[in-house]
Amino acid sequence: MRKLTKALAIATALTTFATTAAYADLVKIGVLAPLTGPTASDGEEFVRGVELAVEEVNAEGGVAGHTFEVVPADVVDHSAANVTSAVERLLATDGVEIILTGYASLSLFEVELMAEAGMPYLPAGPSPQFAAIVTQDPEEYDCCWSFTADFKGYETEVTPMIEALSEAGHFPLEDKTVAIISSDNPYSKTISEGMKEVFTEAGWTITLDELVPFGPVSDWRPILAKVRENPPEVIINTDYIPANAALFTNQFRENPTDSLVFLQYAPLVPEFVELTGEKSNGILYNAIGATLNVDAHPRGQEVFKKYKDKYDIESGAYGTGLYEMANIYFDALEKVGDPKDHDAIGKAIGETSRPVSAGFLEFDPETHVAKYGLDYIPVTFFQIQDGKGVMIGPDKYKSGDFVKPEWME
Repeated sequence: MRKLTKALAIATALTTFATTAAYADLVKIGVLAPLTGPTASDGEEFVRGVELAVEEVNAEGGVAGHTFEVVPADVVDHSAANVTSAVERLLATDGVEIILTGYASLSLFEVELMAEAGMPYLPAGPSPQFAAIVTQDPEEYDCCWSFTADFKGYETEVTPMIEALSEAGHFPLEDKTVAIISSDNPYSKTISEGMKEVFTEAGWTITLDELVPFGPVSDWRPILAKVRENPPEVIINTDYIPANAALFTNQFRENPTDSLVFLQYAPLVPEFVELTGEKSNGILYNAIGATLNVDAHPRGQEVFKKYKDKYDIESGAYGTGLYEMANIYFDALEKVGDPKDHDAIGKAIGETSRPVSAGFLEFDPETHVAKYGLDYIPVTFFQIQDGKGVMIGPDKYKSGDFVKPEWME
């Protein structure tokens, strides 16, 4: 009897050990990122953000008995071929249980690949394209949730922001004229088309409507010459590639018009100011998902400081954003326990309700897109002053006030 009891005890111990070992594996977190190509500076932030989160949680002993490793895959230029190749590589990598990205493709077609594979996926790319896929059948896409909030604010809030600055006496708006330049990609074009509608409805005249091919731009002077033929009160360029936006700024400053200049997203990337220096002082831009590094939002301050302390550089939207996305996954895994239960992990991610660096995160159950607004993820407006982005709106989160650009004095 004693031998049998001992045998049972050993068998039970072995079973317990085997079960624990099955759950206490190294979990790999796939990161789709442009490690090479024109947006490689963004890709570097993607990876750094996840690495920072993984380093922290591993130092604390992991989550639910699991530790983590980051596995990047290069999407290069965001083309369908390169994104597909990177996705397939991660899906085929043993131990990858979730995939994160700032943005992979700009059409978000890879969401379909993730749903087919049952792979939890958290992107922060263009939310309109993401929502268009998910709303066809939300339950089929319980794997996938957009960390980026609804883009509507990108389209609707620029016009009233500019008009409010004018009404505050910073500059006159005599004719309400605007030149709008865009890059031919789903992100830039969706935003510029929405802006054109809002400006037109508000009684503005569009003096130039220009679309450039997507990719590196070697010379903006021909387009700037068209701008100068009929100088507008506002110039908008929605090309999000930092090098393109920097070249546009530098060449605009060669012979500036008396115009307010607004750029979409690109100045948020540290590379932009490195390429423009003092020439970018006065430039306006906005972001959905920017870190709220202000007293009104302690979580934003905390994450901003962690990233800066670790890498000795300030994060754009994606370093802190990917850090938060990794932690959202850790929260979901804490609830579920088994990283291989992808269905349960996806649903747990969708139930997220917590402060993040960009605001307060909850997902819309119909679109799987992060909720947008002052109580959730707001649109934030910035102006570059003395080489740094100063948040000038909304009032709840602003860290400074608008300053009239020197070329408009």
